[in-house]
Amino acid sequence: MFDKLEDLLIRFEEILNMLNDPSVIADQQRFQKLMKEQGSLQPLVDTYKEYKSCKQTVEDSLAMLEEESDEEMREMLKEELSDAKKRIEELERELKILLLPKDPNDDKNVIVEIRAGAGGDEAALFAAEIYRMYVHYAESQRWRVETMDFEEIGIGGMKYVNFMITGKGAYSKLKYESGVHRVQRVPETESGGRIHTSTITVAVMPEAEEVDVVIDEKDIRIDVMRASGNGGQCVNTTDSAVRLTHYPTGIVVYSQTEKSQLQNKAKAFALLRAKLYDIEQQKAHDAEAEMRRSQIGTGDRSEKIRTYNFPQGRVTDHRINLTLYKLDKVMNGDIQEIIDSCIAADQAAKLAKMNEI
Repeated sequence: MFDKLEDLLIRFEEILNMLNDPSVIADQQRFQKLMKEQGSLQPLVDTYKEYKSCKQTVEDSLAMLEEESDEEMREMLKEELSDAKKRIEELERELKILLLPKDPNDDKNVIVEIRAGAGGDEAALFAAEIYRMYVHYAESQRWRVETMDFEEIGIGGMKYVNFMITGKGAYSKLKYESGVHRVQRVPETESGGRIHTSTITVAVMPEAEEVDVVIDEKDIRIDVMRASGNGGQCVNTTDSAVRLTHYPTGIVVYSQTEKSQLQNKAKAFALLRAKLYDIEQQKAHDAEAEMRRSQIGTGDRSEKIRTYNFPQGRVTDHRINLTLYKLDKVMNGDIQEIIDSCIAADQAAKLAKMNEI
């Protein structure tokens, strides 16, 4: 591990020198690439430098203890030595986590698809609430949300909604949201006061670039039509809506949220690329069952991951046995504690796997 850390430290210094080279500065593409690499290495380098500093403190304290006769001074040195050793253990764990293989998609934007499942109108209402939960969370992270396609029902619910979240590290945090979300509550339409259980599915897909997924034009049918639903400013009076049908997979995507046919077409292709990329990822996960089991719910779309119990005001994440009694805050986008717990559990599982090797 430490040989690798020394190599990365050398690489970091090389990057710093190159970033000061006028010829590199003039080449913006190369400059941006090096800046990104520097940014990714910075946390690791800072932690390793602190680790080396603590190791030096231990050596210095031990050497001074051998020579020091003053009892008060010896106590101070022992305390400094104890603190440094404790910090070294913490830093070693941090370094192991920082050295874990990174998900190549972590820095990507995401496309989220929410669909109402079992429960009829109540499921559609919950789908709309979960959509708003993610919008509020994205706003707290200063990410941008762009709706791509949706189908509403008359009472304010959504049969489905597709939207893109653009922001640094969006996939690294939201990838743990994929799966079945279950709600338990008394529906507003229920006169008997009985608690109903409804479900929705959430799929979080990394945005796929054209280089990630190559789509053959012969495999696509493009249909244009008038947008349906609430319109205005020509949204549903011109052929602006776009539907794409992908023959090999049977996937159909639709975009009607923009006034421009070109904009809707771009959104539809972005959604299709994400879906096709997601299929490839699922295949890879299925082929690597061991890795699939070590992950905290980033693969299986049919996995029931979370229950939102309104009568008790609690949220339970079943993958990590986490229960929080702050449902109102969670529904308003305060999901960072859940996400952090999923990340920590994922890292712990990967570290345990690494230690087995």
